[in-house]
Amino acid sequence: MKATVTGGTGFVGSHLIDRLLAGGHEVTALVRSPGKAAGLEARGVRLVRGDLHDEAAIREAVRGQSLVYHAAALVAARDEAEFFRANREGTANVVRAMEQLAPYARLVHVSSLAAAGPAALGTPRTAEHPEAPITMYGRSKNAAEQLVRESHLPWVIARPPAVYGPRDRDNFLQVFKMVRSGFAPVFGDGSQELSMVYAPDLARSLELIGTTPGIESRAYFTNHPEIVTTTDLVRRIGLLMGRDVRIIPIPKSAAKVLLGGAGSIAALLGNRTILRAEKAHDFFSPGWTGDPTQLMSETGWQPEHDLDRGLAATREWYLEAGWLSR
Repeated sequence: MKATVTGGTGFVGSHLIDRLLAGGHEVTALVRSPGKAAGLEARGVRLVRGDLHDEAAIREAVRGQSLVYHAAALVAARDEAEFFRANREGTANVVRAMEQLAPYARLVHVSSLAAAGPAALGTPRTAEHPEAPITMYGRSKNAAEQLVRESHLPWVIARPPAVYGPRDRDNFLQVFKMVRSGFAPVFGDGSQELSMVYAPDLARSLELIGTTPGIESRAYFTNHPEIVTTTDLVRRIGLLMGRDVRIIPIPKSAAKVLLGGAGSIAALLGNRTILRAEKAHDFFSPGWTGDPTQLMSETGWQPEHDLDRGLAATREWYLEAGWLSR
């Protein structure tokens, strides 16, 4: 099958391309930097240079394809307008090109649990729950989802939660480093519930979402069914690394000050950031959990890594890559 991937040099996109190549698919990647994607080209991926605002490049990338994975997104921005320009308007450009040049190709829109919003304790989100995004990023991803739903394309939406695994430099690597130090701050009392997914398992779910017949017009939560609290996550990483971790609770009042300060500094410097005062809503929500039952029953997806196995594989990759010391 001919498949295009946007965001192919990113964390999720690179694992998706690994999976598609292993499955024998013919892959095209829309990339901003061919130099960064040289390794993909050497493996037989056709590269199209451009970004989500280069309409000619997008048209070239989707022409003649039977499947398009839109995985590119902006996760840090200077303000809400920048989030919407990248995530909503970028998605609109992909949809427009597909409607004109590949109207029968399936669009797999890689969204986020943030687009749906937080969950109540003990009640993972399903497609039946009302959507309530609470951050700039979440609202921009939700707006992108609405464009996809309103399109004339055969579409499927995937909503990953926290993704971890090899090549993740920005999020869980920092957690591993903090745990190695013996200290780990957590927001609130550490009872927030999380759904998670190991990146190669997510990639397999996306492959199935793209190739399973008869599942158009669905939105799936693409996570392992296991739920973990933030405290338990830190302790399990500590056990894996042989560390007795001291957990440091951060109250909401202090978190708002810290996050607000980080956002103000980023604004003064003109830098993109995910850390700003509104992020407290995210960190202090009861849970960020999704129910993958529908995905598993309709596509046959079974994640191969529970949390302990996935964390162990991630740690080994970090050590081998030299990103983490023993």
